[in-house]
Parts: sequence; C-alpha cells; structure tokens
Amino acid sequence: MDTDARPRGVRRVTARIGYATALAMAFIAIANSMPSFWIIPRIGPLPTEPLRAGLFAASVLVVLLSQPFTDLLVKYSRKLLPVGLTIDAALLGAAVFAFWRYYVDTSAIEEGLFFFTPFHIWTALGGSACIIIVCWRVWGAPLSLCGIIVLGYFYTGEYWPWILKTAPVNFLDSAADLWFNQNDGVLGNILVIMIYTIFPFVLLGTMLEGTGGGRSLIKIAVHMTRKYRGGPAHAAILASSLFGTMSGGAVANVVATGVITIPMIKRRGFNAAFAGGVEATASCGGQIMPPIMGAAALVMADFTGISYLVIIVAAIIPALAYYCSLFVAVIFESRRLGVEADLELGDEMAVDRQDFVNLVMVVVPVASVVVALLHGFSPAGAGIIALFILLPLTFFNPEIRRNPLLILHALSSGGYQFARLLMAIGVVGIIVAVLGATGLPSDFAILAAQAAGNQLFMTLLLSMAAALLLGMGMPTLPAYLTIILIMGPSLQQFGLAVLTAHMFVFYYGVASSITPPVAIAAYAAASISGASPLKTAAYSLRIGIVKFIIPFVFAYYPILLIVEETGVNFEWPAFLSIVTRLFLAIYLLSSAVSAFDARCLAIWEIVVRISLAMLVLYTTSTVHWSASLAALVLLVWHHTRFREPSSRQSSVNNQ
Repeated sequence: MDTDARPRGVRRVTARIGYATALAMAFIAIANSMPSFWIIPRIGPLPTEPLRAGLFAASVLVVLLSQPFTDLLVKYSRKLLPVGLTIDAALLGAAVFAFWRYYVDTSAIEEGLFFFTPFHIWTALGGSACIIIVCWRVWGAPLSLCGIIVLGYFYTGEYWPWILKTAPVNFLDSAADLWFNQNDGVLGNILVIMIYTIFPFVLLGTMLEGTGGGRSLIKIAVHMTRKYRGGPAHAAILASSLFGTMSGGAVANVVATGVITIPMIKRRGFNAAFAGGVEATASCGGQIMPPIMGAAALVMADFTGISYLVIIVAAIIPALAYYCSLFVAVIFESRRLGVEADLELGDEMAVDRQDFVNLVMVVVPVASVVVALLHGFSPAGAGIIALFILLPLTFFNPEIRRNPLLILHALSSGGYQFARLLMAIGVVGIIVAVLGATGLPSDFAILAAQAAGNQLFMTLLLSMAAALLLGMGMPTLPAYLTIILIMGPSLQQFGLAVLTAHMFVFYYGVASSITPPVAIAAYAAASISGASPLKTAAYSLRIGIVKFIIPFVFAYYPILLIVEETGVNFEWPAFLSIVTRLFLAIYLLSSAVSAFDARCLAIWEIVVRISLAMLVLYTTSTVHWSASLAALVLLVWHHTRFREPSSRQSSVNNQ
C-alpha cells in the first residue's frame, strides 16, 4: 500500500518547499561563517537572535515536510490523513510561534527590562514539547525519552529521593532555563556552535559526497587493496576512514560506501554478516579519523577551549591504531576462510583517469582545512575556505559540467542533514538546561567517586558503561554532549586532563553505534548485506573490539595523544614503548577474537592471548615487559610450528 496518501501535487509542492528551504539554510550558513577575502567581501556574522530562531524554525519546517506524521499515520489507515495533517500543522505552528517569541523577547530579557508571565513558561514548554516530538519522529525513541524524563525531573526534582533531590523550581523563571536564554537551553550556546562551526562542515561533507569524489575514492581504495587477501574488505576500511572523516556520521557513511563495498566483500567469499560488520565498524571510525573528524570534534574544541588543530593532532595515533586493528581482523578472517587475493577488478570498479581527477576534489579541500587552521583561521572559516576551493574543482567532473544543478542538490542535502541534526541538538539543549539548573553532574561526580572507591579504573568503567548506554540509538554528537556533561566532572576529579576526559567519552559515544542491542550503524549495514541485524552487530563488536580498549590506554598513557594539553611532557622512549605494546596487544586481541592466526586457535591459546594483551598494557613496567616477552615467545612458537596457513577446508574441519 502507498504510505503517502497526500495527492501527488501536494507531495511535489512540499518537496520543492523543503528543497528550497534547505538550500536557503545552506546559503545563510555560508554567508554567516564566511571569512574575509580579497575578492569576496564578508557578509556575516548575522544578528544572533533572528539567526538562531530562524534557522531552527526552518529546520522544523524541512523535517516536517520530508518526514511528516501524515505519512506515518496513513500506514495504518488512510482515514487518519486529516489527523496527520492536523498534527503536522499544529507542531509547525507551535514551534514557529515559540521561536518567534524567543526572537521578540530575548533582547528585553537580557537587558533586565522584562518579567516572565505564565504565557512565557507555556511557550517554553510548548516549544520544548514540539522539539521532543519531532526528534522522536526523526531519530526514534531513545533521545526523546531522555528529554521527557529530564524535563519531568526538572519540575518534580524536589520529590525525588537521595542524591536526585533538588530545590523547588520557580515555575515562571524556568522559562529562562529552557527557552529564553542565550547560554543554555534549546537556543543556547550549543545551537550557536552548530550554526557557526558545524554547519559549514556538514555542507563540505555533502558536497564531497554529491559531486563524484566519494565514489572515485572507493574505486581507488579497491584498486590499492586488490593484492591483499581481504581485498574489498580492506578497501571498505580505507575508503570509510577517508570518507567518514568528511561525512562525520556513521550511518551516512555506511549508506554512502556500503552499497558498493558490501556486495564486493560478499563476492570475495566472506559471509554477509561479516561484510556488514566490517563496513559498520570502519564507517563509525571515520568520526575519530583526522583531519576533520565530523561534528563532535568541532564541538569539543568549543567546549574545552582547546584548539581544533590540537584535537586533530591528539586523535592521530589512536585512530591509526584502531584502523590497524581492523586491517588485522580482516587478515585473520581471510586466513580462516582460505580467501585468496584476486587481482582482477570488474568493469564497475575499473579505475580510469577521471577517478584520479575526481580524487583531487577530496584531497585538496581536506588539505586546505589543515592549511587554513595552521594560518589561524577558525574551524568554520577553514570549512568555508575548503568549500569555496571545492566549488570550481567540481567542474573537473564531466557529470557536474553536464548538470551544474548537482551542486545545488548537494548543498540542499547539507541543509536537510543539518535540519535533522538540529532536532537532536534541541533535545540535548533541554538536557543541558536541566543539568545546569539542578547541578546534577556535580552530585553525580561525587557519587561516582564514592561508588568507584576513589579508583580511576572503576570510574573509567562506570563512565564507559554510562557512555555506551546513553549513546545507544543517538547520533554521536548529542550522545557525546549528554555523556560529557554528566561524566566529565567525575573523570576530571581523578586527575584526567580536560582533553583526555573528553576524548575518552567521545570514543565511547562513537563506539555506541556498533554496540548491541541498538547498534544503529550495524543495522544500516545489515539492511544492505541482507544478514541478520543482531549477527551483523555481533561481528561489528568483534571486529571493532580494539575501539573499546584504546580509550583506557590513552587514559593511563596520555602521552599517546602527543600534545601538551594532556598535562604530560612528550618523551620519545615512553611514547615508543606504549605504541609498540599497543600494536602487540592489537595483534594478540584481534587474533584471539577471530580464533585464528596461522591456524585455528585452541581455547587455551585464546585465553592466554587475551590475558597477555591486557598485561602488555599494564602500567607497571615489570609486568608489561614480562608480558610482552611472553607474548613474543608465544607468537614465535605458534608461527614456527604452524608455518603454512591452513586451507579453507582444513580450517573448517578444525572447527
């Protein structure tokens, strides 16, 4: 049954309005963040109150036009069409009214010439409710339920037990906490970061994807890895790491690259769940891969006051270690299945001159971001510079020359992605407002310290569990923001530097996208591979197990982040020591979870390898060097005794 009961003409009109609105949002973002050029005069920054309210209202319009409740309700019955139209119109009307009141009243509030009335609190609650409902429509229940619970807690905190009990809330003044506030709340500082810093990079990512560079990147990655056993699986890792650093979204990365790589991985001889797992794991890692790292790293720079360039440098070694672990995992799986290298590429993956030309559209803009940052531009300015550099380069692609409107389509797609992201950020704004008004993070930090017995390791475990739990089902950015607001004080209380604490939480916010039972990136990959979603999630967890270890490593060895902001002086002997031991641990752990090295591993050898991998990373030198020596002896013995890799048939028989 057709799930869209709206007349075709209505659908066409709403689609065009949504397209035009998203495109207008993109142009406003470019004008607002544009740095000064010799040829092009600077237009922005635009006045903040109308910019915040206007872009958020436009985002609600774009989302409701593209994902209306009408379409959701007519799945059950066409008779519900009027109900759906009424809901969409009511949500849009209430949201626009609430944003308009913000624009009208905020200036007077800031000057202290204003007193709140019941009208304002109901406006704030109505606007918050609209954001929560639309967020539920776009991102599902988890984040919206968090918003509902937190909002309910805000007004009933005085009745909650123990540490959750708060002072009574002034009902009228709570309007300022939730809505009429330029610091916290739905239209507070986080929204400013999104508009001024994140939006330009969202546009850059969609432009790189929509103008041909993404597909050429995948084809060249397949060409480069054709001599390896894993072949397309290695290509998926390489392409997703490069594409993911630009797109910044795990699911978007899976969809963009997985439609090409997953079928190729299956054809090479890997099962469907493994193919989906490789793509999901590689795609979610793009957000920790410099030089762009998606939206969350940009927000981290604003939140911590640490240079974005410093954050990029700090992320390099952990990201390389993670992707090295993925390559190793594919090698072990290839050996286990007896997959051999295939030097022949199909016609669809044949690399031609145009692919290398298209690759310029990827390399040059990304390099320009780094150069602009080194010359003192803000992250937003660097993103806009890269965007202006990319625009003329797109015409190297004959498809763009034949149809220049593809550029507008890419910009409109960026506006649409930003609109969807703002629905999640609006709910996070509610959470931020309530946490700030109640002081709950500070109380939680004290409780976590008591529960952990003032031990850093137990606090890290609690933080990891909370991060994975809260991050399930959320986009990485709101997950990271929610987690760091709650857990950040606890981590810093034990002496972790601000950057180290934020990186720790950020990693687990990213890892939550492949953590069962939610594992949204794995589910997206499963929809392409045709495998069971839970089985794909299990493979993702197995392949990406190292991602769950690395944050503990740089928490105890902050020298791994190689920047002064960790509070540790860089020394080459200490750095080389932990890097060497980390890669040894990666080999041990990856082979253990694959249950294969030169041949299938016995249970005792799996247990020993996992144990040695943990001991190799232990902070006491006598322990980790003894474990390293034992690990090397074990590996030499194993490869000496089983020199030739088993064939596929023998490995299956051993199982």
